[in-house]
Amino acid sequence: MAQPGLPIEALPAWALLNGVTFPHVKVANIEGKGFGVVSDGDLKPDVPLMAVPNSLVLNVQAVDEYAKEDRNFKQLLDAVGHHSARRDILLFLLVQLVLASKAHQAPVGVSNPWTEYIKFLPKTVLVPTLWTEDERLLLRGTSLESAVNAKMTALTAEFDAVREAASSLPSWNDVLWPYEDGNSSASLRSWILLDALYRSRVLELPKSGESMVPCIDMINHSTSASAYYDENTKDEVILLPRPESTISSGEEVTISYGDAKPAAEMLFSYGFIDPEATVGSLVLPLEPFEDDPLAKAKLFAFKDLPKVHVAHDKGSSAVSWNSPFAYLMCVNEEDGLDFRVLQDSEGGRQLRVFWREEDVTDRIGDFESLIQSHEAPTLIKLRVVTVVQERLQQQLERAQSFAHLSSLPIGDVDLLRDECRQAASLLRSIETGLLEVVIENLERERRMLLADENVVAYLGSMETAESDLVGEEASNEPEDFS
Repeated sequence: MAQPGLPIEALPAWALLNGVTFPHVKVANIEGKGFGVVSDGDLKPDVPLMAVPNSLVLNVQAVDEYAKEDRNFKQLLDAVGHHSARRDILLFLLVQLVLASKAHQAPVGVSNPWTEYIKFLPKTVLVPTLWTEDERLLLRGTSLESAVNAKMTALTAEFDAVREAASSLPSWNDVLWPYEDGNSSASLRSWILLDALYRSRVLELPKSGESMVPCIDMINHSTSASAYYDENTKDEVILLPRPESTISSGEEVTISYGDAKPAAEMLFSYGFIDPEATVGSLVLPLEPFEDDPLAKAKLFAFKDLPKVHVAHDKGSSAVSWNSPFAYLMCVNEEDGLDFRVLQDSEGGRQLRVFWREEDVTDRIGDFESLIQSHEAPTLIKLRVVTVVQERLQQQLERAQSFAHLSSLPIGDVDLLRDECRQAASLLRSIETGLLEVVIENLERERRMLLADENVVAYLGSMETAESDLVGEEASNEPEDFS
C-alpha cells in the first residue's frame, strides 16, 4: 500500500483545526535533513514556541481511549495488543494508515486528527530496517549487523502475528491479508515503516511517558540544542527556548535526542550518527562454548541475551567492560557450579543454580562477585578476560575484512544511497577504534592476571601433570628388541 501524503504547507491549517499553536515558528524543508522547525520571527524567553493539546498526544492512554470509540479496533487490540506501549501505538497508527489510504474500503477504524497528520510524515526514514538488502550489507562487521537482522526477524514475526489474529476477525481479515492481485491495505513494509517512525519520533514526556507528539516530532537534533520540550499545568506539550540560547529569525530550532548514546544506537533509532553526541560504547552478542555440556542450562537459567558491553571515555583513557554471562560461561562443575531440577511448593519443577552448594538462582548475573569464594578467583577472571578479548578480536577482524565495498556481495554499487554508505562507514570507523583501544587494555589486564601467584602455581601444576602423563605414556611403550 502506498503511503498517502500531504504537502507540508498544509500543516498550519491542520494545526489550526486541532488547536496546535506555533505563532513564532514554522515547519519547513531543511536541506539535507528533511522536515524541520525554523524560527519565524523574534522569539521571547519563556514564551512557548509550540503548544500541543493533550488530546493529540499519542500514548497508551490515548490508544485505550480510541478503543472505546472503535469497537473493531478494540477487537484487534485485545487480540494482539497490550504487550507494550510501542505495539499498541503501532496498531493505532496502522489503522490510521489504512483509513488515510485512498484504496481503503473496509469498514474499520474511526477517523481522528492522526488520520490526517500521518499524511505529513515522511515516506521513509534512514534507519537500517528501511535500508535495501544491499545497503544493509554495508553493516557487516559492525555491531548492527546482528542487531538489524534480529530486528527484521522480530518485525516480520510481529506482523505475522497481527495478520494471524486478524484472520479470525472478519472486519480486519480483508485489511491485513492480500487481495487476489497480491496487494493489501496494509503490508509488512507498512509495519516496518511505522516502527521506524515510532522509534525515531517517540519522546519521553515527564508526565505522559512514551508518547508521539504531532508537530513537535518534526524538530531535528543538535548537540547545541536551542529548545526543549515539557508538559505544562494544562497537560499540553510545549516547546520552550533554552534560557541560554538566542534564536534568530530564519534559524533552525533544535532539541537534543540525547548526548550519551552509542553510535550504533543513534543510527539504529534515528538514521544518523552525531559524532559529538555519541559515547564510546559497544554491545556485542556472546555465544557459549560449543563443547560446554552445561551450555543449554546456562542459557536457560541466565534468561537475558548473552552479550559483552565495552566502553571508552573520550575525555580520559578509562576503559570498562561488562559481561555477566562471560563469568557464567567460564565456570563449570569442577569449580563448583551445579544445576538441579527441584519441585516447588505448587508441585511445579524449577531449574535451580547452585554455586559451591549455595542456591544462587536469583544471583545468576552476579558471578563476578560469586567467584570470590573460589580458591583461585584470579584464575577464573583470567578465563573471562581471555574470552572477552577473543570475542572483541574476532569482531575487529570481521570489521576490517568488510571495510571495502569490494569485499561485499553487493549487486549494483551505484544504487546505494550516499547517506547509507557514509553512516555505515562512520559507524565502522568509530567501532574499530573503540575495539582496538579495549583489546589493548584487555591484553594488559590479561598479563597482570598471568603474573598472579595463584595463576602461576596452577599453570605450573598443569605443566607438571602433563610431563608426568607424557612420561607414563613413554614407559608403557613396548621395548624394541630388534
